[in-house]
Amino acid sequence: MKATRRVLAFDEFGPLEIRPHHGVSWAQYQQVKRLPATYKRPHGTRYLLAAYDLHANTVWGWQRPNQRWGQVLSFLKGVRRRYPAQIRLFIILDNRRSHQKREVMDWVRENNMRLLFTPTYCSWLNPIECQFTALKKFALSCRYFTDHHAQGKAIQAYLRYRNQTKAIPKVRHRDIRVNLL
Repeated sequence: MKATRRVLAFDEFGPLEIRPHHGVSWAQYQQVKRLPATYKRPHGTRYLLAAYDLHANTVWGWQRPNQRWGQVLSFLKGVRRRYPAQIRLFIILDNRRSHQKREVMDWVRENNMRLLFTPTYCSWLNPIECQFTALKKFALSCRYFTDHHAQGKAIQAYLRYRNQTKAIPKVRHRDIRVNLL
């Protein structure tokens, strides 16, 4: 029997700034690696809008300049294009105002999707949160990027590696107690 629904988790990771990121360097260099001062940050910030497919155990994301409702809607449209229209998508996300905008909710309703909001101050219940810890460690730790493009390439390289090796244990969808009616 073919799957008629999928459970995904969605969240924003950031702000991502162009600055040196601390990490564990004592074992490699036998001394603490000094980081340069960053009093001026002319590059601005970016956000990684990411989704985690609990069934396929894959994570993908897009780096965007902000996390407003237009960016969220654009990302959800990209998510919808990844799956056939007859598959109902259940998306777990936090209850930010940009996620609950009328335009977003109307589009979701029209496109065979349902948003499942985590309670206030409980974003840790979202399964994608644990994926961000590994992303921070393997893609950003001990790095100093020159611009957002280089930072985005490092993040995408980690996501490709993570999805190919399935290095992070899978969160089984039956472990998540959500009413999918």
